Amino acid sequence: MIEFRLPSLGSDMDDGTLVEWRVQPGDTVKKGQVVAVVDTTKAAIDVECWDEGVVHALLAEPGTRLPVGAALAVLRAVGESEADVEREWAAMVARRLGATASRAGPAAPTAQAAAAAARGLVQPAAPTLAAPGAAGAGASLRVSPVARRLAEEHGLDLARIAAPRGIVSLEDVQAALRAGAGGSAPGSAASIVPHGGAGSAQANVPGPAPTAASRAQAMRQTIAAAMSRSKREIPHYYLAEEIEFARGAAWLAQRNADLPAALRLLPAALLLKSVALALRRYPEFNGFWREGAFVAAAGVHLGVAISLREGGLVAPALHDVDRHDIASLTRSLLDLVKRTRAGALRSSELADPTITVTNLGEQGVASVFGVIYPPQVALVGFGRIAPRPVVADDGSLRAMPMLTATLAADHRASDGHRGALLLAAVRESLQDPEALDRPGTAPGPQEEKR
Repeated sequence: MIEFRLPSLGSDMDDGTLVEWRVQPGDTVKKGQVVAVVDTTKAAIDVECWDEGVVHALLAEPGTRLPVGAALAVLRAVGESEADVEREWAAMVARRLGATASRAGPAAPTAQAAAAAARGLVQPAAPTLAAPGAAGAGASLRVSPVARRLAEEHGLDLARIAAPRGIVSLEDVQAALRAGAGGSAPGSAASIVPHGGAGSAQANVPGPAPTAASRAQAMRQTIAAAMSRSKREIPHYYLAEEIEFARGAAWLAQRNADLPAALRLLPAALLLKSVALALRRYPEFNGFWREGAFVAAAGVHLGVAISLREGGLVAPALHDVDRHDIASLTRSLLDLVKRTRAGALRSSELADPTITVTNLGEQGVASVFGVIYPPQVALVGFGRIAPRPVVADDGSLRAMPMLTATLAADHRASDGHRGALLLAAVRESLQDPEALDRPGTAPGPQEEKR
């Protein structure tokens, strides 16, 4: 039996709302197939399943808000019988219902409830105010920064909020405030809500549909929480490098001369490829800081910062950028931007970025110094490409296309010397656009030692 759970789509995600199922019981699921659409504060995301099997049961209805890690569906593994899955699932649900009952009170779950939960649709309860003094209410409670701030602003006791898996999110606090505003005396009719999962059979009561303004506010609060955490926890250092782009501009002009506008190569593709190749030489910038140590990423998946029309931004991943040629990278980039703004991203595109790249050159800025998105350890920025006076080898003054590349890096994972080498590698790569255009280009010569 395989439990398909709601994946984390970023370090700032506590929960998501199931929008629709793309599969039904009895459907065969292949690895990487989109099985559901989940709405987060940033976008509606196509969620992929990375196991293969047959859908045995769907455990949540569209409109249900679920914590990260909540079981969404049960799959029958290849070669597993339906009877075996039914027995295993019924036993698991019975255990969970029993554990829930022992926490919530003396009333034991009935066998019929366990059987119904095993067969049908099980939904986590909507968060409500918990009874004062609930067992363990404050012992292991985790609270997102934006949720804690909102609770403090309204004088709300976090220990009285029952939340899935012991994690209080912004939406949990908002729901608790709505419940309080509805006239419930503190602790009067409040009940202890089970901490989510498949053990709860209480129906979720959908709230009002979010407005564009409320979604924009929620996104800003999410971004604020992530960026505040970054500046609070990550010791940033910053570097900048002036890069001549004459060769890149000439190469693009030559390649685009006979191409229709829709197929023309983008300068951004050259910039992204140069970063990807530099990261292969200096992998300490391509990965995550987790549990007090740097964890290198297996692939080079650049999170491209994309502004949204309704406000805010998302940085979904372009996968394996170091393996692309410039034409395929241009196509992938345009497709990613289009799907991001249409709300058609996949879960892997939000979960997989290993570093973020932001390019504000089209907005006219000369340079950009960004804030690292935790648990990543670096961010590369590019400013506008524009003519600047440059002293040539013969001493003459010429106007050359130039741009500024910047690096924001986590001093726990790297130091300034290595950061300078990374930017130098970006500069060197951009002087050889033909090499950048080769797919799967081998890493450059061994980098300079410390």
